[in-house]
Amino acid sequence: MNRSPLTRRQAERRFVLLSVVRWLPVGLTIGMTVLLPLERGLSLAEIGVLLSVQGFVVLGLELPTGGLADAIGRRPLLLAASALAVASTIVFLTAESFAVFALALVLQGVFRALDSGPLEAWFVDVALADDPDAPLDVPLGRAAAALGIAIAAGAAAGGGLVAWHPIEGMSALVLPFILAATLYAVSGVLVAVLVREPVRGRVTLAFAVRETPLAVKGGLRLLRRSGVLRALVMVEVFWSVAMIAFESLTPIRLAEQLGTESAAAAVFGPASAVAWGLFAVGSSSVSLLRRRLGTAGAAIAMRVVNGVFVVLMGLAAGPVGLLIGYGLAYLTHGAAGPVHNALLHRQSGSETRAMVLSMNSMIAGGAYSLGLLVLMPLAQVTSPAVAMVAAGAFSIVGALGYLPALKQERGGEAVATA
Repeated sequence: MNRSPLTRRQAERRFVLLSVVRWLPVGLTIGMTVLLPLERGLSLAEIGVLLSVQGFVVLGLELPTGGLADAIGRRPLLLAASALAVASTIVFLTAESFAVFALALVLQGVFRALDSGPLEAWFVDVALADDPDAPLDVPLGRAAAALGIAIAAGAAAGGGLVAWHPIEGMSALVLPFILAATLYAVSGVLVAVLVREPVRGRVTLAFAVRETPLAVKGGLRLLRRSGVLRALVMVEVFWSVAMIAFESLTPIRLAEQLGTESAAAAVFGPASAVAWGLFAVGSSSVSLLRRRLGTAGAAIAMRVVNGVFVVLMGLAAGPVGLLIGYGLAYLTHGAAGPVHNALLHRQSGSETRAMVLSMNSMIAGGAYSLGLLVLMPLAQVTSPAVAMVAAGAFSIVGALGYLPALKQERGGEAVATA
């Protein structure tokens, strides 16, 4: 007997819970993805290549995995992603050489490609099935706020574990990765229990091979038809470069200022907790921003202000100024995400929703990877501060990508969803 469909409120509660459990392990290891290889002897240039490997894997897999999610359902991809998250974390934790770290980042790239979009697409499908006129930016903001709180809590716990360092003879950076792998496994169990989809019949390999290219073509056709959508996904080129500055360069600059990677990790954990708490505050402010500026106007404002704060991080003279800028960058980063995704969902329907999110993520991952190959060597040749200023200034230009959406929002133009 079929169970009754979920209501929008029920789906939102599950979406928020799954977002929390999915991102808590990210908080536990935030910053340490750079610091652990650095501690084990890799150079900044090598770390830049490693992190770009993950991005290029995501770039190559985003479209097929997005099409697969639209073709066979969101749940199977989320389950596979959880399994790969556990595997990639264990390999990364045990890596001692560039090659093994690279293997871990390849696995992590596959995990992120599978995980990119299906959960949010599932929630939006359920919400719109229950109420076709339901506003999306507010619940997406709530989920993003919960995500920020989860990462904040994880970062505080990760920093505390590093400072505690209870196991003698083992790096202080190891224990957070062990706990992260456990939480990824818990996330998979919760997905199996909570994500409910309409019955699609028996999905065979032949069906997946046949339907996935059709779903990909549908998404690409939509991208070709919609100038607004093309401009929105191009914003990610600029946004991703800013993210390199506050995600990857901040712990490196902090280690430079404090003298050791362990000292930087101990400080960066609590600082990340505060920053992700501010991310949650920014995400919670979506309804206020939308009322005052409109969805597209809020997106423009947050892109500009976020870039300015990244520039100020590079110009800050000491750790205090760096970390204040870091927190403010995350405040605006949190506010920008829900409005950006709400604009994306306006351009898609259920049959292309995961593909649109995947195309957006594909551009982000590709830009992030290419940016790493430029900014990490730049940081090594000049300084992390110079690389931060360059990244922040470049990211501000991305605000121009929201102008077609702003025009559509003010003019009430029709949206292409086929």
